[in-house]
Amino acid sequence: MLTELRITNFAVIEELSLTIDSGFTVLTGETGAGKSLLIDAVALLVGGRASSEQIRFGEDEAQLEASFEIPPSHPILGTLRAQAILGPQDSHLVIRRIIARSGRNRVYLNGMLTPVHVLETFAGTLIDIHGQHDQQSLLSSSAQLDVLDAFGQVRELRDRYRAIYQEWVRSRQARAEVATTVQQRAQQEDLLKFQQQELEEAGCRIGEEEALQAERQRLGSSSRLVELASEAQERIHGDGQGVLTNLVVAERLLGELTQIDPEMEATNRLASEAKVLLREVADSLRSYIESVDADPGRLSAVEDRLTVIQKMKKKYGGTIEAVLATYSRVKEEQERLSRLGAQLTDYDRLIHEQQKNVSELAQQLSLQRKDAAKRLTKLVGKELDALKMGSVRFVVQVGPNELNEGYGSDGIDRVEFLLAANAGEPLKPMSRVASGGEISRLMLALKSVVANIDQVPVVIFDEIDTGVGGAVAATIGKRLRALGQYHQVLCITHLPQVASQAHHHFCVEKSEVKGRTVTTVRSLNGIHREGEIARMLGGERVTPKTRATAAELIAGAHESIRRRE
Repeated sequence: MLTELRITNFAVIEELSLTIDSGFTVLTGETGAGKSLLIDAVALLVGGRASSEQIRFGEDEAQLEASFEIPPSHPILGTLRAQAILGPQDSHLVIRRIIARSGRNRVYLNGMLTPVHVLETFAGTLIDIHGQHDQQSLLSSSAQLDVLDAFGQVRELRDRYRAIYQEWVRSRQARAEVATTVQQRAQQEDLLKFQQQELEEAGCRIGEEEALQAERQRLGSSSRLVELASEAQERIHGDGQGVLTNLVVAERLLGELTQIDPEMEATNRLASEAKVLLREVADSLRSYIESVDADPGRLSAVEDRLTVIQKMKKKYGGTIEAVLATYSRVKEEQERLSRLGAQLTDYDRLIHEQQKNVSELAQQLSLQRKDAAKRLTKLVGKELDALKMGSVRFVVQVGPNELNEGYGSDGIDRVEFLLAANAGEPLKPMSRVASGGEISRLMLALKSVVANIDQVPVVIFDEIDTGVGGAVAATIGKRLRALGQYHQVLCITHLPQVASQAHHHFCVEKSEVKGRTVTTVRSLNGIHREGEIARMLGGERVTPKTRATAAELIAGAHESIRRRE
C-alpha cells in the first residue's frame, strides 16, 4: 500500500507531505484546486511520462517521492529482492523521481539510482489509476487472462500446464539442436565413410614403416650382401686357407705345448673357445646367405607399401600416430552420427507424448476459462446495472491465441475484455475505449467483482463521478468503501454521497501566498469533514440544514458498515 507521498515544486504545489492509511480515501476540493496534480504525481512515480513544464515556475527541478509497503504475496516482491533493491526480509519500497529542467531526470529505488524505464515494469502492478492516465493493469490482454484465471480458480491447472509445456518446449529445442548437428554431420557423412574405408584399407601400424624401410634397404642391396657374407665365410671356413683350418693347427700345437708346460692350459682353452665361436659365425653367415631375398617382386611390394604409408601420413597429419588418431576420430564421428539418429527417434517419441499431455491440459484449461468468462460477464453486468450503466455491454471473450502453433505458456486461449459503451454499438476491446467517467465506473464494477483476487494493492479513481448523482453516486460510494476492504482506494470526487463513504478524507485547497499560487492538502475529521461535505452539498454557503445533511450522510455510511459487519 501507498503509505506516504511527498511532492516538492510540482506545478502549483510548493511542498506537501501526505500520510495515507489503508481503506477508502477521498480527495475533494474546489474545481481547479489541484486535486488531479496528486494523481499526476503518483502516475509519474509508477512510470508516467515527465515534462519540464510540470516543474514549478522559477524552480530548477521537481521532486516526487512515494513510500510503499508491498504485500507479502505480491509478485513484484521477489523481483525487487532478486535485484537487491530490497533485502531478503524487506518489503518497504521508496520510489523517488526528480524532474529537472536540464533534462537530467533521475529515478531512485530505495536510494539506488535506476533507469527511468524500470518504473514502467511497476506500472499496473503497484497502482491502478482509472481516469485520464494509462496505468491501468486490466487493459492488457495478459492481465485480463490473469484476472480470469484467478476468478475461475484455474491457476493451479495453469501451473501444471505451464510445467508440462516448458518440458515440451525444452524437448523440442533439444531435438532441434540434435537435428541441426545431424544435418551438419550428414553433409560430411560421405567424406567420413570414404576416410574410414581408406584408413581401414591402409591399415597403418606403429613401427611398420621403419621395418619396411630396413627391408627395402636389404632387398635393394641383396647381391652385395651375398657377396660380402660369402667372402667372410670363405675367410673363416675356406678349404686349406680359412681361419678355422689354421686355428685347428694352432690348437694342436697349443695342446702339445700344454703337455710340456701346464701354465698354457688357459691359453689352450681360449683357442678352443675361439674355434667354437668361429664355427658359429661361419654357420650364421651360411644361413644369412641362404636367407637373403633377391626377389624383385618383393622389393616392388615393399616400395608400394611405403608409398601408401607416405600418402596416409601426408594426408592425415604427417605421422603414423596422427594417421591412427584420425582413424579413431572418424570412427567416433560415425558412431556418434548413429547415436544421434537414435536420439532423434527417442525425442520424437517423447515429444509426441508431451504434446498429447499439453493438448489435453490446454483443452481443460480452455473449457474452465470459458465457463469462468460466462460467470464473470454476468457478475460484472449486475454491477453495471447497480451503477445505472445497463446500456453498457461487457463481455469476457475467450478465443484462440494468435500463436502459429496454437500453444503458448498460458495455453491456447487469448482473453479479451470487450465493451460497448452505448446501445447499438459493437463490442470493442476495453483497451481501445477512451478513458473517462464511464470507463472508471466499469473498472469499479470489475474491481468489485474480483476484489478478493486482484493483486494490485492501490487503486485510484479520478473521473468516476462524471455525469452522475443521487442514487448512483451513493452506490458508487458504497462500492468504493467495500473495495477498500481489499485494496487501498483513493478517489477524487465532487459528490458528497461518495465522499461521505470514505474512511479518510483529504481536502485540496488553492491559495495565494506572497503573490504565488500554492496548493495545499488538509486531512479532515469531525466537524471539518462535515463542513466540506456540506459545501459539496450546497456550494459556498454552508447552512445548518446542509451541515445536518452532511452529518446524516456520514452517519448513514458508518451505520451501513456496522450493519454489514
